[in-house]
Amino acid sequence: MATTDHVDVLIVGAGLSGVGAACHLIRDCPEKTYAVLEARGAIGGTWDLFRYPGIRSDSDMFTLGYSFKPWTDPKAIADGDAIRTYVRRTADEYGVTDHVRFHHRVRHAEWDSDTARWTVTAHRADTAEDVTVTCDFLFTCSGYYRYDEGYTPPLPGVESFAGRIVHPQHWPEDLDHTGRRVVVIGSGATAVTLVPAMARQAAHVTMLQRSPTYVMALPSRDVVADTLRRVLPEKAVYPVVRWKNVLLGTVNFQASRRAPGLVKRLLRRAARGRLPVGYDVDRHFSPRYDPWDQRLCVVPDGDLFAAIKRGRASIVTDTIDTFTATGVRLRSGAELAADVVVTATGLNLLALGGMTLGVDGRPVDLAGTVAYKGMMLSGVPNFAMTIGYTNASWTLKADLVATYVCRLLRHLDRTGQQIVTPLPPPDGELRPIIDLTAGYVLRSVDALPKQGARAPWRLYQNYPRDVLLMRHGRLTDEGVRFSRAGAGERSTVRA
Repeated sequence: MATTDHVDVLIVGAGLSGVGAACHLIRDCPEKTYAVLEARGAIGGTWDLFRYPGIRSDSDMFTLGYSFKPWTDPKAIADGDAIRTYVRRTADEYGVTDHVRFHHRVRHAEWDSDTARWTVTAHRADTAEDVTVTCDFLFTCSGYYRYDEGYTPPLPGVESFAGRIVHPQHWPEDLDHTGRRVVVIGSGATAVTLVPAMARQAAHVTMLQRSPTYVMALPSRDVVADTLRRVLPEKAVYPVVRWKNVLLGTVNFQASRRAPGLVKRLLRRAARGRLPVGYDVDRHFSPRYDPWDQRLCVVPDGDLFAAIKRGRASIVTDTIDTFTATGVRLRSGAELAADVVVTATGLNLLALGGMTLGVDGRPVDLAGTVAYKGMMLSGVPNFAMTIGYTNASWTLKADLVATYVCRLLRHLDRTGQQIVTPLPPPDGELRPIIDLTAGYVLRSVDALPKQGARAPWRLYQNYPRDVLLMRHGRLTDEGVRFSRAGAGERSTVRA
């Protein structure tokens, strides 16, 4: 086993969140030493892993970009290559790249209250050895889904299919779909991205969905940003457009919660206006659930609708009876001919990148913890995790979490304390930390931390409110306890 080394802050994950966390640490706590452990061999996380046709953001880049690093590309809805380049350039600019230790998959982290330190064990894929790092504060930025495996439901008769089946999470470089018939199974963000992108070269692309999803067209360029760029410097444009988009998103979400019927009608009307006359919008674009019970799917410049209108793509709402040698037979009796089938059927959740936690010799049961301010876990000292918004850009919340961690670190130094331990709520109802009805959430929700019924244990999915709480709110409240090593207080966690 390699020699153990020590840093003040250990960040797990070198994707969008991890790079941002390191940059915030450099900006706000420059005296702190840090390292970033990354399981894969590159910076970029999701944006380096996903390489399927058309891969792009499903949020505007003025809010998906970092608060401290203006997005200057003309496109507000950006492709994966541009986002990956943005993350890597940010890492290089702030010197983060030199602190990333690649091929380090974290297996376990153990907290010791007597020394106020974490001991983190990671496996190096490049050398096949285990290494340990100790730190005063552990900051996980590994998202919440499995990188090595997407979700594919049972597909009856799939062994008889003579064509090729691929999952978007691991797109094969040698797949050429030019002039071929493609069936994309799914109706979420990945499916609505793949269909118009593949339709440019394919003979035809069919999106096969069991049930519809709300789809909303947005311009790929931000008109306000383009206008302001003619008269203002980029650093002035960015915060203005960022807050404009935040407020519009907040209004959209609140309207969906308070007047779901109205929002349904508006979305249906907008879709009808972009589709051929007589198209069955109610069947293919009118879900049974309310808007924002699941994420709305954004299509830049209405590209999905345009592909349907041009006859390059179509949507079929039905269920699979069985695969055949030449395609997919449906419960209705119809058969979809296919040379290529893409299973855009979702993700597998994996909390903390699969790492396990222990506190003072006892294993932490994540399902038995309650999130404090959506970023720390009850009974787990000096630990933070990044989980972005479900109703807005991931990075909006990631920026706030990183800012709050830096505030905590400065508070500990200023007060002479060493340990901050979140406490569970004294009473009240507990609910899942991710408040969506999407299949990938429901499949794993019981294994995830919970949230409480009121602040500071409840997530309100409201960025303006969280800005006040995370940037300007009190650090000392009923939800946390501050202490020093060896003070006789040991954390109690649910094993």
